[in-house]
Amino acid sequence: MKRNLIGLCLFICLNLLPAAALAQICTFTTTNMVFSGSPLPGAAINGTATLTAICSAPLSLVRRVLICPNLNAGSGGTIGPFRLMTGGGSLAYQLYSDPARQVVWGSWIWALTPRPPEIFVDVPLLGLGTTTTTIYGQVRANQPTAPVGSYSSAFSAAQTPFRYRYNDNNGCANPAGIQGTTSFTVSLQTAKDCLVSAHDIDFGNRGVLSSNIDQDGQVTVTCSPLTPYVVALGPGGANAGPTARRMTKGAESITYGLYRNAVRNLAWGDTAGSDTASQTGTGHAQNLPVHARIPPQTTPTPGAYSDTIVVTVTY
Repeated sequence: MKRNLIGLCLFICLNLLPAAALAQICTFTTTNMVFSGSPLPGAAINGTATLTAICSAPLSLVRRVLICPNLNAGSGGTIGPFRLMTGGGSLAYQLYSDPARQVVWGSWIWALTPRPPEIFVDVPLLGLGTTTTTIYGQVRANQPTAPVGSYSSAFSAAQTPFRYRYNDNNGCANPAGIQGTTSFTVSLQTAKDCLVSAHDIDFGNRGVLSSNIDQDGQVTVTCSPLTPYVVALGPGGANAGPTARRMTKGAESITYGLYRNAVRNLAWGDTAGSDTASQTGTGHAQNLPVHARIPPQTTPTPGAYSDTIVVTVTY
């Protein structure tokens, strides 16, 4: 009889413990995702962040905790299927749960269809269970016209309504569970940037150099929007003036000039404020014609003559 009374007392005492003492408790931390690169080349820019979950289960045997890590739109909002960072303008990006950046990391509670991954933490007896998960990010390709500046989107508690509970094999479609949150920021700092390429100028096959021989080439410059830039053409191998450059074959040479206009009265050299060309970037490729001329001169021996010009863009 005495043993039965003791057993009854223990049973009653356990059930009088607060319910929270028997529940799992999880905390979450997330590193910031800092993208690095320029959108000007038009390629996608990748970044990562790390989500760490630490769970305990007081007075519990080994248990598995299911975490439903909802990530909403972020403070920048969305455009179509993409999240947005905002600043001087806006940049479209996305968060993914896989390194191939194909599976969008979303939320069970927002209007868009992408859902979050299911994360599991095994909690040992009287211990802590920990797991880390990588969040993969990507700034969408082909956004070269984004203004220079700081872009960001903040994920605060309202944007990260994580749900967790002991795993019941019902998955995250069941919204039940305890709510936890995390916070982090997605950001990209863009700076002034320029890309340059040049087309060769080929005067072709010529005989006697008794009259002007004209030919055109092109320098293509792509600079960040509203970025002023200056294009200088170097003096070539002979280190000569812009209209006295020389193509050479051994010790022999052919004099030629490079110009900024079709009538060839504005030389193109490398003296700032005097004979260089200037433009302002738009984020798109801008073509600057290069007008070349071989003036009449004594014809050297037949053969292939050439020179190399260094194109310098200052911005």
